[in-house]
Amino acid sequence: MQTAFISIFIFIWTGSLAICQSTFYDELSDSALELTRQTVIYDPGYFSIDYPGGDVPADRGVCTDVVIRAYRKLGIDLQKEVHEDMMVNFNTYPQNWGLSHPDRNIDHRRVPNLMCYFSRHGYVKPITLTADDYLPGDIVCWDLGGGVTHIGVVVNRRSADKKRYLIVHNIGGGQVLADCLFEYIIIGHYRYGR
Repeated sequence: MQTAFISIFIFIWTGSLAICQSTFYDELSDSALELTRQTVIYDPGYFSIDYPGGDVPADRGVCTDVVIRAYRKLGIDLQKEVHEDMMVNFNTYPQNWGLSHPDRNIDHRRVPNLMCYFSRHGYVKPITLTADDYLPGDIVCWDLGGGVTHIGVVVNRRSADKKRYLIVHNIGGGQVLADCLFEYIIIGHYRYGR
């Protein structure tokens, strides 16, 4: 009888331990993967949106909206976080758009602004050509050439050859899962969360 009780206790305890070991970054990966089930048309247009918690229409978006939506599912509002940081530190952020003050409708939807925010408030990881350095929950930014930047979330699904994790991003075809980690020039690698 005592052995059975101990076995049940161990089973319950180890089961709870496995649940507790899920990290914020695992949840961010799952959140990004969930977005791939949603049909989204690539739309870089300017939208006036609510604040805080504003989002462009659910069937529209760009690469940054993938990151914003993945974090929002976990209770982090990058619109609010970026806007508040820019209100105090506007001159720290890129001045690529000729603005004289923050714009809470669009600032968080610009890759260079997210890179600045993650650099200031997250963990900047090394940029390497080693696939194992890019883990689920990491944020990666690329230079596509011609001044065009891109961003995506590393998720816990592997490439067909099992050599690298896949990316959830939107580069024109909606919120998709792709094997594109080294397809473009990496210019940013971050970890940001609770």
